Amino acid sequence: MQTFTYAERPDLALRTGEIEDTLAPFMGYGEVALRHWAKLRPELPELQLILYDDENDRVVGHGRTLPAREADGLPGGIDDMLETWFGDGPRPEADVLSAMVAVVDRGHNGRGLSRLLIEAMRDLAGREGFSSLIAPVRPTWKDRYPLIPIERYARWTREDGLPFDPWLRVHARLGGELLQVAPESMRIEGTREEWEGWTGMTFPDDGDYTLPGALVPVRFAGGRGVYVEPNVWFRHRVG
Repeated sequence: MQTFTYAERPDLALRTGEIEDTLAPFMGYGEVALRHWAKLRPELPELQLILYDDENDRVVGHGRTLPAREADGLPGGIDDMLETWFGDGPRPEADVLSAMVAVVDRGHNGRGLSRLLIEAMRDLAGREGFSSLIAPVRPTWKDRYPLIPIERYARWTREDGLPFDPWLRVHARLGGELLQVAPESMRIEGTREEWEGWTGMTFPDDGDYTLPGALVPVRFAGGRGVYVEPNVWFRHRVG
């Protein structure tokens, strides 16, 4: 198994469509992400990673990263970093590299490949001259407990002292330091009809709804649904 940047292997970068994503479809409809996410590939190919199964000639994962600034406080999350870097304002003087997403093909879960992506992103941060990699982590089991505040969930541990959540546990085992919660990392808003198309569910009235893949409830008011996703900040020191 090998990792390459998009710049190193543009041929493999064109094959990320081979990866079967595990995220719920509605996650692809955040307004800020729709406006800026596609810019990562052409503008920062040296900071985007591919996980390549060379024995079977398969692209089995990818990781996206973005320079960010932590000296003035952690960013607000995914939306904040995308808008700060690609929006109309001045770009920050970056002092850290931030992970944006790490995806392993659904058919390759359980093989420890997500660990390889985190290690590759941390190594990439070092090569780019940053002292650490930060990551707004999306806890993989939080959708099972959508009514539990993320601040409490992030602190749940097993008997061995490691985090209860599998994805948080991977970061902890790699030496990651849990910093704080990003309560409003990403915002997704749409009409009732759009949400019904994204989820295959029906939302007959205003109110809060839990749905598969959502870390917190979606709130409907006046026929529009708003989902504000929380993440958990981790830091991985380089070296």
